[in-house]
Amino acid sequence: MKKTILVLLFIFLSTFAGFAQQVKLLDGKATDETKALCSNLNELSKHNILFGHQHATQYGHGWSGEDNRSDVRSVTGSHPAVIGIDFSGLSGRPDSLIDKEKVELRKNIAATYNRGGITSISWHFSNPISAGGFYWKDSVSVPAVKYIIPGGNANEKYKAILRTIGSFAVSIKGKDGQLVPMIFRPFHEFDGDWFWWGKSHCTADEFKSLWRFTVSYLRDSLQVHNFIYAFSPDNKFNSEAGYLERYPGDEWVDMVGIDNYGDWGRDGKYDIAAGVKKLQIVSDYAKQHGKLAAFTETGLESIPNDTWWTGTLLKALKSAKLQLCYVLVWRNDITSPTHYYAPFPGHTSETDFLQFYKDPYTMFENDLPDMYHIKNQNFKK
Repeated sequence: MKKTILVLLFIFLSTFAGFAQQVKLLDGKATDETKALCSNLNELSKHNILFGHQHATQYGHGWSGEDNRSDVRSVTGSHPAVIGIDFSGLSGRPDSLIDKEKVELRKNIAATYNRGGITSISWHFSNPISAGGFYWKDSVSVPAVKYIIPGGNANEKYKAILRTIGSFAVSIKGKDGQLVPMIFRPFHEFDGDWFWWGKSHCTADEFKSLWRFTVSYLRDSLQVHNFIYAFSPDNKFNSEAGYLERYPGDEWVDMVGIDNYGDWGRDGKYDIAAGVKKLQIVSDYAKQHGKLAAFTETGLESIPNDTWWTGTLLKALKSAKLQLCYVLVWRNDITSPTHYYAPFPGHTSETDFLQFYKDPYTMFENDLPDMYHIKNQNFKK
């Protein structure tokens, strides 16, 4: 009898564990391609991690606006698997400039999809009710969150901004005629104070209200069904409770992530153990709650450590046995001699990056299976 009970308990726990691994999007009307992307990202994350680079195909170190070019491709022969773009130019500017931005972004996002790659969207959203940009500046910034959430006197203005986002999202189609799925990552690094939506500029309840309203308005009112919604604080937490301080709830998030430069070598300071611990919190939460997980931003500016790719980043990710969909490093500026996060031909970390690229654990665009359909996939590099 005791053995029977133990067997039944084992079956129950195994079933529950398997259930916890299932990832279900918050949008019940998500397109088939968006559902497939979610499922395939989850499957790949069990054994691999995709490499991403912000603005990779829009511009790079000393160049901009060249078709099918990226610094990563120039080094490895493949674009990154995940390419970051930004919706910063879709508000707070004259309509003519917004329309021009849409053309360029649409071209870039569709091209990534047509090649089989993945688009991640950040949103450096200019303060909608005060002067200045997305950074908090005491002389000009207003704590806008409480004004743009429901009940605030600028909520209608925020709706108009979201209508621009929504209409743009449903206008992007691939050569197969289908809407392009995208990972949408609004209000990132909210646990810092440098953005107007940051921790010191709104309450936890106000931030949660902003998140929930943004998702519900895009999904339910504007019928945007090709977004995967990613939640990504900076590295200010040290526990699951700290991570969840401003979390809007599982029904409002598809992907949990973290932005972390500080623990991975910024200003010569390394605390890899702390960085891995925070990634583990994110990875564990995702597995337990049926979410995707990702290292949504990191990097080492100028990459002065020639073996950072394999000796620091790859070594740490592999040793911790994390389940993360991707790791994305920040952009390569066009003109700055020092502001870059991925190598280019001739950079001193180029050789190490090639080893990072060749490692079976990492995946770049050329390694990807068909991410937008569910079928007999080959999930090995």
